[in-house]
Amino acid sequence: MIAPVVIADRGVTVIGGGAVAKPDLLTALAIAPTLVAADGGADRALALGRRPDWVIGDLDSISSGAESMVPADRVVRVAEQDSTDFGKCLGRIAAPFVLAVGFTGLRVDHTLAALSLMARAPRPPVVMLSRDDVIFRAPSRTTLPLMPGTRVSLFPMGPARGVSTGLEWPIEGIEFDPAGRVGTSNMATGLVTLRIEGRMLVMLPRNALATVLTALRLPTG
Repeated sequence: MIAPVVIADRGVTVIGGGAVAKPDLLTALAIAPTLVAADGGADRALALGRRPDWVIGDLDSISSGAESMVPADRVVRVAEQDSTDFGKCLGRIAAPFVLAVGFTGLRVDHTLAALSLMARAPRPPVVMLSRDDVIFRAPSRTTLPLMPGTRVSLFPMGPARGVSTGLEWPIEGIEFDPAGRVGTSNMATGLVTLRIEGRMLVMLPRNALATVLTALRLPTG
């Protein structure tokens, strides 16, 4: 069991080295004010004008200049190579949830690794922000009050099935699988309810962040 090094009673923002706009980082920090950089995410945070509270990773991509900007006792080197830097962060955070930024937009392998980790590591719950999307792992039951016409994409990260209401194309009876049937570009007709068995990621438009946080009952105040 890994002992947490970052302990917070509110959400924690984790920033990676991928694409992230300053408004998205500021939005995340307004909700989850502790900032943890996954290795080279420290350079990204500093470039956006924010110094990380913590840096966690194997430290193979952070610049020496960025590392010198963070107190030495807040830089946690984890040498093992069996997990990604994002995974090293999640394993050392004790918080109600994590908002992840900077894990999309550049290297596809890093994005896929982060999404895979989200699917198999439900604690702490992770909500990922990208330029266009908000992404989360579907709990067994979810209710989402969405406007008609809102894009709802369901992407399985293993065999999965479910039951829905409020979707243009209901999912009941579909056997989802990442190597087979996926559920991209469905559409809300109003209030959406999902009952999911298996590992399923839900992808909604970026402006649905507040709706997602409420639906997942994550503390934001």
